[in-house]
This record gives sequence, structure tokens and C-alpha cells, in this order.
Amino acid sequence: MDEYRDTGFPVTIVRPSHTYADGSIPLAMHGDRGPWNDISRMMHGKPVIVPGDGSSLWTVTHSMDFALGYIGLLGNPHAVGEPVHITSDESLTWNQIYEIIGQALGITPKLVHISTDTLIHLNPDLEGPLLGDKSNTVVFDNTKIKRLVPGFCAAIRFDQGIRQSLAFLMQHPDLQIPDPAWDKWENQVIEFASPSAFSF
Repeated sequence: MDEYRDTGFPVTIVRPSHTYADGSIPLAMHGDRGPWNDISRMMHGKPVIVPGDGSSLWTVTHSMDFALGYIGLLGNPHAVGEPVHITSDESLTWNQIYEIIGQALGITPKLVHISTDTLIHLNPDLEGPLLGDKSNTVVFDNTKIKRLVPGFCAAIRFDQGIRQSLAFLMQHPDLQIPDPAWDKWENQVIEFASPSAFSF
């Protein structure tokens, strides 16, 4: 932005939020090997962790919707020197996100709510992803992108987009990567914080 103000360098800052796509599943937390381990746990009736009480709002945006906004900014003289959000207007709680994923899988997921502070105490690497991000309610104002790109609308509801993402994941075994270390850690945390979760 300094270069834009000082020299006229044409810059537009694009601010997406949690963007998902084919095979990409937006979860509150997962191990280093991606979301498959928790998807597999849900399908096998095992509990999964949701930070806090799951009531904080989150915004997930399908990549195809994001692309429409992004393409509309390319070469757009009205966007030069502007920071622009590109997100969906749909806000969901983490509980709803997991429940919608479960519906797409044809199951009711077993959610275990554990405080963010406890999770960070047990795994300090989660401080940035949770305390600095996903445990906080996030709602965006997309007025600017709609003004700059007339007709822009994030039209893919999460319950629609996630079915496409999960179908892609199921059709690509190379994305179904087990994560034994994360699985073990999650079991230990759930047993420590909520022993009754294993009585199924």
C-alpha cells in the first residue's frame, strides 16, 4: 500500500477467509496430514473434537465462488489501492458445519466439546490456528466486492458445496491419508477430557 501511495504501484489486496474446494474439508482442527482422519472417524462412529462449545460463527466459501470475485478484480481499475474481502455471506457455527458434514456423509457425528484453552495446553501448536483464528466468531462485510464486481454473489451454500468436496475426497484414495499420530492424540484428549464419549 505504501508503494501504491508513493509511486502509484497498482495493488489490490484480496482477503479470503476459509475457502474450501474439491477434496478440501473445512474442519476446526486436524492433523498435519489433512482432514481425512477426522472424516474417517466420523464415518466409523468415533467422536471428534470441536473447540469450545461449537457456537462461534465461521465463514466458509467455496473456491468456485471465490474465483468469480477474484476474476472480477483482475484488471479492474476501481479495485486498485483497495483491500477487498471475498467470502460467502453464509455464517455457520462450528456445530452446524460438523453436522452438515455429517448429513452429507449420511451420519450423525459424535461431537466432543473441549475448551480451546485445554486444547492449547495439551498441544501448544494449536494456539495460532484456534486462539488466533477459528475459536473466534468471524463475520465479513462483502459490500465492497459486490460494488466492484457487479453481480458477484457466493451462490454455493455449504450444504451443497460440501457434498461435492466429500464426493471428490471419496473418489481419490490418494487424498485419504491416515494420521495415526493425530488419531492417537485425539483419542487421548477425548478420554482425558470426556471419558463418556467412548461409551458407544
